[in-house]
Amino acid sequence: MSKPYPTDIVSKLQTAVSTWKTIDPALKIGSLSVDDLEAAWGRCEALRQEIGSLEARLTDLRNQRDEAYGTGWSYITRLRSGIKGVYGDDSSEYEMIGGTRRSERKPRSKRVKRPPA
Repeated sequence: MSKPYPTDIVSKLQTAVSTWKTIDPALKIGSLSVDDLEAAWGRCEALRQEIGSLEARLTDLRNQRDEAYGTGWSYITRLRSGIKGVYGDDSSEYEMIGGTRRSERKPRSKRVKRPPA
């Protein structure tokens, strides 16, 4: 879905404000004044900076989440390996902890060897 404004709107607002001030700061176009344009630019810039700050925080939180999930997964695999070592890979205990019992695994497919040509 495309946005109803250009991606470089903040720089366009900045350029428009400085250009308008150069042309005639007292000029009004209907009810629109350079102050209105400047206020819009300031709000856009403040929101852009806040979003950038939140994105940095979100990136940090995602990195922390990935580290925690990785540690959790490491513990799960260690637990499964321990259960497999103690009870065997065809035990109901191994299946209860999330492993697939050896008797329930699909057999490996056999490749047909082609005779030499």
